[in-house]
This record gives sequence, structure tokens and C-alpha cells, in this order.
Amino acid sequence: MVNIIYWSGTGNTEQMAHYIEDGVKAAGEECKVIEVSNATIDDVKNVDKIAFGCPAMGAEELEEGYMRPFMDSVNELLSTKKVAIFGSYEWADGQWIRDWQEELEGFGVKLVDEPLAVYDQPKEDDKEDCEALGKLLANA
Repeated sequence: MVNIIYWSGTGNTEQMAHYIEDGVKAAGEECKVIEVSNATIDDVKNVDKIAFGCPAMGAEELEEGYMRPFMDSVNELLSTKKVAIFGSYEWADGQWIRDWQEELEGFGVKLVDEPLAVYDQPKEDDKEDCEALGKLLANA
């Protein structure tokens, strides 16, 4: 079972979450997509494979109302999990996702692949990258 927990402002990161879900299911694994305001700590504790998605916000940071508090509550649970992170951005160079990766690595997390950052709305190539990440996570 793979859980995909995300926050999306414009819908771009949500779209990525569903493309990743498609990849997970294509690999034969069950998957649940959960908007972070509906996610619980059990949604992290009860799976071995999990993806988190959040777009760049403010000065290249995670969304502060829901995603940041949720990540703060689960970061210490992730070192034994197979983890992927993803999100979209529309300015700067994607520093937020590199900072996020560094933060997770500080908690002992080894990501299954490089973070997946997509500029603006996911295009066809981005869809393929999302599906590939889903397959990789499912098979991790």
C-alpha cells in the first residue's frame, strides 16, 4: 500500500499526485491519495511507502497552514519508510524541494529517487515522470 499525501493551491501538485497514483497502480500496488488536511499520523504509520507533495510557497518553502505542521508531526517517523517528494513551482529555481530533501535526510530519510519538481502545470513529459516515480515507489 502506498499513501500519497499532498497540498495543492492551484491544482498542479494535486494533478501530479494523481499521475503518481496512476504509476503506483500500474505497478500493481494499492494506493490512496489524501489531501493533507484530511491526513492523519496513522496514514504515515500504517504504510511502508509514502509520497508527499507540496508546491513552492512564499520564499521557496512548504505551505505553512497544513503541510508544514503535518511534516513536522511525521518527520521522525519516516526513516524506516520508502519516501518520495514532489511538487510544482512557478518562480525561482525549485530551491524549496532541495531544502525539503535536505530536511528529510536530516531525519535519516533516504528518498527512493530525486525529488520531482515540475514547473507550472504538468506537461506530458511531467506526467510520464510522475508515473515513473509512482512505479519506482511501488516497487521499492
